[in-house]
Amino acid sequence: MVRRVAVVGAGASGLAAIKCCLDEGLEPTCFERSEDIGGLWRYTDQAEEGRASIYRTVFTNSCKEMMCYSDFPFPDDHPNYMHNTKLQHYLCKYAEHFDLLRHIRFKTLVTKIKKRPDFSVTGQWEVVTQRDGKEEMAIFDAVMICSGHHVYPNLPLTDFPGIRKFKGRYFHSREYKKPEEFRGKKVLVIGLGNSGSDIAVELSAVASQVYLSSRSGSWVMSRVWDNGYPWDMLVVTRFRSWLENILPQALSNWLYVRGMNRFFKHENFGLMPLNRTSRKEPVFNDDLPSRIACGMVVIKPNVKEFRETSVLFQDGTVQDDVDVVIFATGYGYSYPFMEDDSIIKSRDNQVTLYKGILPPQLEKPTMAVIGLVLSLGPIIPTADLQSRWAVKVFQGRWVDMHWAKVCFLLMGSSISQQQQAGSKQKLGQYGDSTTLQTDYVTYMDQLASAIGVKPNVLKLLLTDPRLALEIIFGPCSPYQFRLVGPGKWSGARKAILTQWDRTLR
Repeated sequence: MVRRVAVVGAGASGLAAIKCCLDEGLEPTCFERSEDIGGLWRYTDQAEEGRASIYRTVFTNSCKEMMCYSDFPFPDDHPNYMHNTKLQHYLCKYAEHFDLLRHIRFKTLVTKIKKRPDFSVTGQWEVVTQRDGKEEMAIFDAVMICSGHHVYPNLPLTDFPGIRKFKGRYFHSREYKKPEEFRGKKVLVIGLGNSGSDIAVELSAVASQVYLSSRSGSWVMSRVWDNGYPWDMLVVTRFRSWLENILPQALSNWLYVRGMNRFFKHENFGLMPLNRTSRKEPVFNDDLPSRIACGMVVIKPNVKEFRETSVLFQDGTVQDDVDVVIFATGYGYSYPFMEDDSIIKSRDNQVTLYKGILPPQLEKPTMAVIGLVLSLGPIIPTADLQSRWAVKVFQGRWVDMHWAKVCFLLMGSSISQQQQAGSKQKLGQYGDSTTLQTDYVTYMDQLASAIGVKPNVLKLLLTDPRLALEIIFGPCSPYQFRLVGPGKWSGARKAILTQWDRTLR
């Protein structure tokens, strides 16, 4: 019987895990190495070891109606897209409202997690922590790892010949905080992701010139879409997801590319992805196209070689007098507290998880990794539903639980990302990212169905047609997964029917 649960990390995913444990009568203990909650969203002037780091001007890419916890909407007066300080404030309010703080041990570092000798029978774990130089060991019935994937920077210097002889300054984007110190400099940003694009745009206002180098291109989307509404309230819908799944692949790809090029033609701006039909996470930046058009940001191909003060690119062009290079090259996965790292990682350092949550090679399903899956959708409600699903698995109450068969089937071969996420989408659509990627609506529905919280649209068409139509054609907002079943929230229906009002306000 699972009772005591260890939660690693008190960010957005960790808070969801604590609450879900409490909802099911479990006893969670959360270990947070810093002095406050928030994880990624808690800004500090200096990057801290072992925790995510953001720059001062980070805003959300998902709007407030789509990225909230499913039973805790954002305040009405909050903007649709929020500065990191507002999101941090929301997380604090969430923790306060559900009385989560008393279950968190701050300034406590998890140093080791290992199976108990009798794990095959009990499924229990030994968790070793350190606080104020003192070490402590405790036994838990289950573990929820919520440490995120923006902690350990990927700095592939070996892929860039000559970087060691480059006389300018170079560092990972994790270290970037403010633009003022780069005034008048020539800056090269490597990596066309959300961080790289944001930093390039921000620096273009103070630097003498910004160059943005991309190896494979990327789709660039605006947060503001048709009639000024948030992009995700118009794009992330059940109807669109259903349409993409039934259309022939060629037609679906054509519509996708056409939609991405609706505001500007990516090819003309040097941004076109090498794989035109790639569904990997797009870049959200409202200003990048205009900065390129104004010459403030110059798009360059991949770097071929660094020299002492210049950079040679793959197309043969050379840029002289480069002062600073910022590597916005993403993050790697690391679980230094795991005694057996292969529990989560597989060959080639890939993360291997069933449904994007459970390590499949465990004799007992008593460990969950929360918040690692990425999709064209918000992470907070994803982590919330993952936690609800995981807790049901811990308690053996998952209606489709054939764990032994799953283990034997999946241990014998490398699990594809499609299997990990339980998605019907083809892996090729998501490019070659090592992140677990999936279609948001499909993934959420699969988890919701397993624990009995997916809305019955056909039934609602007969009993509550107004709500049914909003669920089908409107945004797939988190409240939909609180309408029925365990954890049902009485305010879910009203929240769905008034979501556009809050957006306009």
